[in-house]
Amino acid sequence: MTSTTAPPSTSVSPTPRQVWKRTRGLLLVLGVLLTAGIVIAVLQSGEQHGRLDPRSADPQGSRAVAELLKDRGVSTRVVTTLAEATAAAGSDTTLLVTSPNLLTRSQQTELHRATAPSGGRTVLVAAGPPSVPTLAPGVRAAPTSVPVTTREPRCALPAATTAGTAELGGIRYTTDAPHDACYPVEGRPSLLRLNASTGDTILLGAPDPLHNERLAHQGNASLALQLLGSRPHLVWYLPSLNDPSASDATDPDGEPRSSTDTTNGFLSQVPPGWLWGTLQLALAAVLAALWRARRLGPLVTERLPVAVRASETTEGRARLYLKANARDRASSALRTATRTRLASLLGVPAAHSHSPAALLPSVSSHLPHTSKDLNSLLFGPAPSDNAGLIRLADELDALEREVRAS
Repeated sequence: MTSTTAPPSTSVSPTPRQVWKRTRGLLLVLGVLLTAGIVIAVLQSGEQHGRLDPRSADPQGSRAVAELLKDRGVSTRVVTTLAEATAAAGSDTTLLVTSPNLLTRSQQTELHRATAPSGGRTVLVAAGPPSVPTLAPGVRAAPTSVPVTTREPRCALPAATTAGTAELGGIRYTTDAPHDACYPVEGRPSLLRLNASTGDTILLGAPDPLHNERLAHQGNASLALQLLGSRPHLVWYLPSLNDPSASDATDPDGEPRSSTDTTNGFLSQVPPGWLWGTLQLALAAVLAALWRARRLGPLVTERLPVAVRASETTEGRARLYLKANARDRASSALRTATRTRLASLLGVPAAHSHSPAALLPSVSSHLPHTSKDLNSLLFGPAPSDNAGLIRLADELDALEREVRAS
């Protein structure tokens, strides 16, 4: 009784080492991005937390201004929704909007409708092109900002003349309506007061005079107190993206907002740096795809799911030649393999292994007494039948054995 040993099986499951090799690059990139994000968040958390918030004592917070106003009898109330801001508007109230550019177009229109006839004062901090046309009709904001530095008022506005030099700049404005233009930069004011019979609107080009760390510099404190303390009540509006009115799908007239308006409102809330960064990443991805598409790359070995014996592969290819009646290809493969091995045995360069002028003299010198027609055997025509192909294979095998034994 004979026992049959099964061929060893090859596992197709990747080993832990293979998994690590395949994923280590991705894990490294993710680790770098995660670390960079944490570092950036830590570095910026102290600077951005509580920015222009009257409750924050951070360098860019505004708690110092609120405390000084409190000492002067001015109450400060913080609101974060449009409904609270519009409800608080009145003749005895100053409404400070810290980030008017975050408001959607419908929010801006509703806010202007509530504040224009109220008789109070509205202060817009760093209002740019996205918000100025709606919140301050007739005013045009320069598309680019200028550095914040110490500047002279150069106007007759009592608040500015009393404060004197202050740190201003940022966004500049122009208008044809009655106004007071102060702290000009290149002919355009960075502080603009629009005169009105029922109240006024002040556009402050930069928030620096309201920051805790800048309040004691120059006339910043005096300017901030006079701009925000003209009424007994101060409503400090910190626009929030969580405000339900920010996602309102209708325009101020009650009509559905178009998709273009919705898209513009969303894009206006994305910082320009993120938009440029996304564009650069997209360009880098396209360039990387073009680079990789121009090359095939190195060969990659793949583990077969099962072990296949060389004899089985040879037999399978022979059956394919037999089925296709391709004796010419079969004989060419046999002769090419034999010539390659003979050249290696005889010291013939591989580049000349298939040249009769280089190979045949070497074979003849090693087999001086052979009776075989070497030229016909190694470079002759294809056999006319299968029996001739078998004889050719036997003769080539015998010739190689003789060379090895010589």
